[in-house]
Amino acid sequence: MIGGSFASRLCGLAGALLLLAGCAGQLSSLPPLPPVEPGPYRLGAGDRVRLLVFGQEELSQDYLVSDSGTITVPLIGSVAAEGHSLPDLEAEIVGQLRNGILVDPNVTAAIITYRPFYILGETKAPGQYPYVPRMTVLTAVSMSGGFTFRAQEQEVSITRLVDGQMAEFRADPLSYVAPGDVINVYERYF
Repeated sequence: MIGGSFASRLCGLAGALLLLAGCAGQLSSLPPLPPVEPGPYRLGAGDRVRLLVFGQEELSQDYLVSDSGTITVPLIGSVAAEGHSLPDLEAEIVGQLRNGILVDPNVTAAIITYRPFYILGETKAPGQYPYVPRMTVLTAVSMSGGFTFRAQEQEVSITRLVDGQMAEFRADPLSYVAPGDVINVYERYF
């Protein structure tokens, strides 16, 4: 009977190791989250920008970056915004306004609201939330009500647009979130 007991323990241990390997496989196969690119913030679809054009109240208003990555400014029409920094956007608008519309335009741009981030999985209130600069995964989880009792709290996956392609990465609770990120909090098995 000793042999049978040893065999059942061995099978139990093998089963536990397979379960652990399966749990680790969810995230361990993903590459680590790359650091956020240094430099100024780049606009994207869903960002809301306020333009102030000195002396031109009809041009000074809030603009939403459309899903095509543009804003529509009176007198000049569609202006590419996605992928541009605020100084780039200001320079583009100044250049277009100088082209026979205003003599010496002075334009200032500011972000009013960032595009949201999304959180899925084992949080108390998964969904869409407003992005806050310098936000971490832990901050995002707290905005969604915190982890559920089944949540794997040490690592999450983040799906992010990188070089024009969506990619999924492994991240820890202190990793920085970017606007538009999709955070997935996985379930732990024990």
